[in-house]
Amino acid sequence: MDTRELGTSGIQITPIITGTWQAGKSQWVGIEDADTIKAIRAAFEAGVTTVDTAEVYGKGHSERVVAEALSDVRDRVVYATKVFANHLKYDQVIDACEGSLKNLKTDYIDLYQIHWPSGTFGNEVVPIEETMRALNDLKQQGKIRAIGVSNFSRAQLEEASQYGRIDSIQPPYSLFWRYVEKDAAPYCIENQISIIAYSSLAQGLLTGKFGPDHTFDSADNRAKNKLCQGENYQRAQQALDKLRPIADRHQTSLGNVALAWLIAQPQANAIVGVRNTEQAVDNAKAGSLKLSDDELAEIDAIGCLVTDSLADDNPNPVMWNWS
Repeated sequence: MDTRELGTSGIQITPIITGTWQAGKSQWVGIEDADTIKAIRAAFEAGVTTVDTAEVYGKGHSERVVAEALSDVRDRVVYATKVFANHLKYDQVIDACEGSLKNLKTDYIDLYQIHWPSGTFGNEVVPIEETMRALNDLKQQGKIRAIGVSNFSRAQLEEASQYGRIDSIQPPYSLFWRYVEKDAAPYCIENQISIIAYSSLAQGLLTGKFGPDHTFDSADNRAKNKLCQGENYQRAQQALDKLRPIADRHQTSLGNVALAWLIAQPQANAIVGVRNTEQAVDNAKAGSLKLSDDELAEIDAIGCLVTDSLADDNPNPVMWNWS
């Protein structure tokens, strides 16, 4: 798989990135460590050499699973992890990084990201200058190679950039969720900041595996996803029907069409979660799927069947109705 530079860091990432929120097990159902480890390894062997995790995913469990899968090939993979919103004071960032290094069984993290802006989920507000000072010190010490942010608005990204080089932003971004295009993306394009999209398959909705009458388990975080509720969900089903002829034309999956569209957008790369080896191998194929300009435009218009209504309904960029 071809690689791309992460921001201006010199680090080479794959446009398809293995996501491991589900590896932490918390807020997911039916996840087994053995299956996840095999899936992460299968993705690596299929050419996906970049993996994204976070300290908060299962309180470090996801990071430990990543290490179990990839420690023996550490020199050939790029690790991205995140510090949560309750650990943004200077000493907390330093301690959290040490915890992630231990969990990942490594002496450096390629990309270290602020998971959510300060003050999110009722956590204490910490000046971004203080958090960035810690991140810059970690970078100078060689414990991290690049700094990123996640779930930041353009205004928050611009503020953080005043205190150090930001090489990536991680927003929710998919064919069905495109708020970032109107907000941070223009700034990212102008400043060579990589967009690392999470929920790039709209939490599996873009695979087409959930039918019109599907109901999500209340323990599954997707039960609170705005795309999986009411009229939004039905509009998504109608859009999927229009995408199927394109997938059939390329003899590929609906999910791969959606991923290929996404990584064709300026600065965009796609995090994709994996539960099993079959998913991992299939996801990797999206990295080499070439869509014509006409097809990209057609897919774009199909996605707007969902996103236009979302924009009218609620401009909030958070995908979930969390209390």
